[in-house]
Amino acid sequence: MFEEMKKYEDKMHKTIHALETEYNSIRAGRANPHVLDNIKMDYYGQPTPIQQVGNVSIPEPRMIQIQPWDSSIIKDIEKAILASDLGITPNTDGKIIRLVFPELTEERRKILTKEVKKKGEDAKVAIRNIRRDAMDHFKKAEKNHEMTEDDLKDYEADIQKITDKFIKIIDEHVDAKSKDILTV
Repeated sequence: MFEEMKKYEDKMHKTIHALETEYNSIRAGRANPHVLDNIKMDYYGQPTPIQQVGNVSIPEPRMIQIQPWDSSIIKDIEKAILASDLGITPNTDGKIIRLVFPELTEERRKILTKEVKKKGEDAKVAIRNIRRDAMDHFKKAEKNHEMTEDDLKDYEADIQKITDKFIKIIDEHVDAKSKDILTV
């Protein structure tokens, strides 16, 4: 049964990782190369992440610079950025693409904070669903006489402790990201 407990804990780790990935794609007023993670461009017929077709750097706190290794794909990169939900118009000089992030308005910060909290709540729901699946699994094992009632109580307590730990981690992530967004 220890392997089963480990399996459910691994699922919870994956939920946290998915939340962190989502939070990386939310821009917080400062340039963050992770906002480009979900943007793919057509590169010789293949959807390719922008980071794989050029050098991505941050020369200033509110600017991302993309220098493609092949200057003939600049138009394709621009097209992919414009088609994304990034909301930034790329500037180019024929060799380098610059993305300048405007200062976030107070209203936009509040909207982003609500989005962060909603994603956090969704992650908590996912954690609780994993806990429910684990509890169902252990109850079924007890019903099939694979474990005693005392073992069931122990496993239920253990899975609850693990769940509480991951909920606390999610709360910490939500607080940190919200603070990051609200910091001017």
